[in-house]
Amino acid sequence: MATEPLVLVPGLNCTAALFAAQSQALGRTVQTIIADHTRDATIAGIADRLLADAPPQFALGGLSLGGYVALEVVRRAPERVTRLALLDTRASPDTDQDAEIRGITIKFAERGHFDEVHRLLWGRLVHDNRRHDSALEAVVHAMHAETGPEVFVRQQKAARARPDYQPGLQAIRCPTLVLVGDGDAVTPPFMSEDMAAAIPRAHLVVVPECGHLSSLERPDAVTAALGEWLTW
Repeated sequence: MATEPLVLVPGLNCTAALFAAQSQALGRTVQTIIADHTRDATIAGIADRLLADAPPQFALGGLSLGGYVALEVVRRAPERVTRLALLDTRASPDTDQDAEIRGITIKFAERGHFDEVHRLLWGRLVHDNRRHDSALEAVVHAMHAETGPEVFVRQQKAARARPDYQPGLQAIRCPTLVLVGDGDAVTPPFMSEDMAAAIPRAHLVVVPECGHLSSLERPDAVTAALGEWLTW
C-alpha cells in the first residue's frame, strides 16, 4: 500500500461527497485530501492551487473535471505525482455537442434557473438503471445545491477552455489507473480505452452497470480499484 497522501479532485458540480465512500475506506491507511476546485477560473488555476496546497509527493485521482485537473497537474509537475487515477474523464477536447450542453447550462445558471441544470443533466450522469434511484439523486442534487450557480459557471467555463491533453499522454510515466463506467454517457468508455492505450503504464478498468458518477454509483468497485492501484 502506498504511504504517500492521496489527493482526490471531484468532478464539475460535485463536492467531497463524490468520494465519501473512498475517503472513508482508503483513509484508514492513507491520508486522503480533497482538492479545492471551486475558486479558480481555469483548469491551470485549479492545478496551481492544488500544487501549492499538496504535499511534496502524492498519489492523484480525479473524476471528470477532476481528471482534467489531474492531467494538468501531472503535465506541470510529473515529479510530484507518484501515481495517477483518471476516473470517467477524457484527454480530448469537447465535441460540438459537449460545447452546446455547456452553453445551455451556463445560460440557465446565469439567468436564475440553476435548479433546471440538475434536471437537464441528471439523466446523463448515471446509468440508465439508476435514473429512478431517488437516494442517489438526492446525493447528487445536494452536491449541486452546495456548489451553487457561480461556482458551476466558473467550472463549466474552465472545462470548456481546457487544452487538448492527448499529445502529452505518452509522457506520463507513473502507474496509472483509467476507470470508466460501461454506461457512461458523458465520457464514453472508448475515451478511456484511448487514454489507457496511450499512457505507457496504464491499466483500464470498466465498471459494469455504471454511468458517469462511478464513485457514487458503484462505490465498492471504485474503492477496490483504487485500493489495488495504491499497491502498484
